[in-house]
Amino acid sequence: MSPVLVLNGPNLNMLGKRQPEIYGRETLADIEAACRTEAKGLDLSLDFFQSNHEGALVERIQQAREANSGIIINAGAYTHTSVALLDALNAAEKPVIEVHLSNIYKREEFRHHSYISPVAVGVICGFGGQGYLLALRAIARLVSR
Repeated sequence: MSPVLVLNGPNLNMLGKRQPEIYGRETLADIEAACRTEAKGLDLSLDFFQSNHEGALVERIQQAREANSGIIINAGAYTHTSVALLDALNAAEKPVIEVHLSNIYKREEFRHHSYISPVAVGVICGFGGQGYLLALRAIARLVSR
């Protein structure tokens, strides 16, 4: 089976430093290490990618059409603004799970809308880095069908 893509958007490279009261103290490297451990137990391999650039995320999603079995995405702020990511995810034709570290529904009103959700099988938010592990368990079932 091809790897699952875990895709991370803008500012997630700043985890552990940026607003820890909202996003926690885990770094993206910590989350990646936990995901790799979890994936091993689920018999999954992972491609882990982060970019602050919308075009780089779109290109990586386009590659996923041929290279990956599913996509877990934390698009960061692009969740609320990017039709381009929505279009790329639709074109990829892979199962998608949307993840957010914080509960976006307890935050500013503009964060309550997601351009990713219409293409996602499910959304996990508010559980910090643990949300990625929950998403891995869910995607393991989806891609093994």
